[in-house]
Amino acid sequence: MPAVTIPYVPRHVAPQTTTEDLEWADLPIIDISKARTPEGRTELAPQMHDAMRTHGFLYIVNHGLTQAQNDRIFDIADVPFTQVPEDEKLKFTSTIKDSGSYRGYKFRQLWAIDGEVRDQIEHYQFFEQERHPEALQPLLPEINAFAAHNHYNVLVPILQLLARGMDLPEDAFVNVHGFDSTTGYVRFMKYWPRTEDEETKTKSVWLKGHTDIGTITILWSQPISALQVMSPDGKWRWVRHIDNALVINIGDSMEMLTGGYYKATIHRVIQPPADQRNLERLGVFYFTMAKDDTKLVPFTESPKLQQEGVKRRIDDENAPTMGEWRKGIIRSYGFTKLQRRDDKIEEEVVNGILVKHYN
Repeated sequence: MPAVTIPYVPRHVAPQTTTEDLEWADLPIIDISKARTPEGRTELAPQMHDAMRTHGFLYIVNHGLTQAQNDRIFDIADVPFTQVPEDEKLKFTSTIKDSGSYRGYKFRQLWAIDGEVRDQIEHYQFFEQERHPEALQPLLPEINAFAAHNHYNVLVPILQLLARGMDLPEDAFVNVHGFDSTTGYVRFMKYWPRTEDEETKTKSVWLKGHTDIGTITILWSQPISALQVMSPDGKWRWVRHIDNALVINIGDSMEMLTGGYYKATIHRVIQPPADQRNLERLGVFYFTMAKDDTKLVPFTESPKLQQEGVKRRIDDENAPTMGEWRKGIIRSYGFTKLQRRDDKIEEEVVNGILVKHYN
């Protein structure tokens, strides 16, 4: 057989981790390789259940990609930002507020962060679109394979374990997730350093405390510290980088599907510590959603949920579908003027559901 030629991309050199003594979140670590067998899933289900009930965040290790493969994905992730001319980028963006979609590019300074300060975040998202910049074209097979790996080797076992934790059939949540352009998104994201004036005006907050739109978020751990989670005691704590690990969290849609049994966890992004402060922060994500026509109502057949009691964010009759919720949040995030409830929380209503932002 002829040798397979791997397209060349410039090397993205990962920065060093911080040496600062930060207050780290004590998040559980789950070896997902054990989920390949029924016996392994039986062993892992209580661990996943307790982690998501207590923290809402956890690490996944032994997911099936090597460190070299991980490094290659981060090389590819930098391409949309460093190898695509600015005029070409303009051809691959959408009017986010109108479309309710992040397909292609989202440019810097789109979202209002605090007062007149806007974000310094650019991202490129796949796969709602068929066309991509020329520099990405030869890389699409690898990006497609990466998406499939996230879906089948990471997301599916997580969903199976979460269902077991509620005494539901193992594929209850898997069945409302597909592998297509509306249920899973690879997103490459870059955060640029901000000015001292911007940091002062926003109290160093880059993204306010929030919960994610979808069901499960898969973040590929990277060395620049900036992500913080709100711990069970109400304190913000940093998420530590672990080489070739994944950081997993529950989103709003899973909270609604489980009637509050698994809660979406509040997290934010702030200015990195001093020894990483002037670095560009590259992120790799796989965001997952239920199918667009899935109504976000609880799986009330769960014995665990029946025992604990359902906590709805909206009456079943008025609950949005996944597609309605996704588009509603995307159209409002960073555009809507928030109503301040107190000195910590700002609020808005999307599809009849109260959404809180923590600052």
